[in-house]
Amino acid sequence: MDVLVTGGTGRLGRRVVERLQADGHRVRQVSRRGTGPGGVRADLATGRDLRMASAGAEVVVHAASAGRGDYWQVDVAGTRRLVQAVDRERLRHLVYVSIVGVDRIPYGYYHAKFAAEQVLLASGLPVTLLRITQFHDLVDELLATARRGPVLPVPMGWRARPVDVGEAAAYTAGVAVGAPTGDVVEFGGPEELTAAELARAWAAAREPGTHVVATPLPGRLSAAFRDGAALPTGGARGRRTYGEHLSG
Repeated sequence: MDVLVTGGTGRLGRRVVERLQADGHRVRQVSRRGTGPGGVRADLATGRDLRMASAGAEVVVHAASAGRGDYWQVDVAGTRRLVQAVDRERLRHLVYVSIVGVDRIPYGYYHAKFAAEQVLLASGLPVTLLRITQFHDLVDELLATARRGPVLPVPMGWRARPVDVGEAAAYTAGVAVGAPTGDVVEFGGPEELTAAELARAWAAAREPGTHVVATPLPGRLSAAFRDGAALPTGGARGRRTYGEHLSG
């Protein structure tokens, strides 16, 4: 199949590209610079070269995201531009990579991801909304950033089910070459852990001697994470645990 991957140089996207190429598919990966194997240049934020980049694609894996700053322009308006750019006569499936909890967690970036989902559902295109939980290495980065000298404060009671990015990429590639669902599909890690459990495991493996402090946080955002809004309610599960990631 002729596959287009937006965000093909990102944390998940590059692994999706590698998996699809290994499976024998023709893969183009879109980025603003057009670098890397199969790289083509296009810009979701402006629409520049997007129609040319997506011409003839049978499958689109839409994994691009601003993450911070201009996510309404890239994630929402950029998704609208992609919908207008794709070849509707050729397209068999568009998979949008989203996040578990975007419909339940009151956070600006999540609101933008949910809005992008609605753009796709209203587009008339053959779509699947693939919501994935947090990646192991993203958890590492968040904990490293939160550490303050010998102390690592984390929100009390927050619950997560982090997943291996390689397993998420393999699952994404499998969904992409399958039939569109027209709905949400979820993928998460094998075990539910609190923020404090994740932090203690990370500290023991990466920063021994760090003291983890679970701190109560008020507000709707914190309540949502405590109530399990970031946990998948169904779907497939990865096998590699966070502990295996830390020891690997």
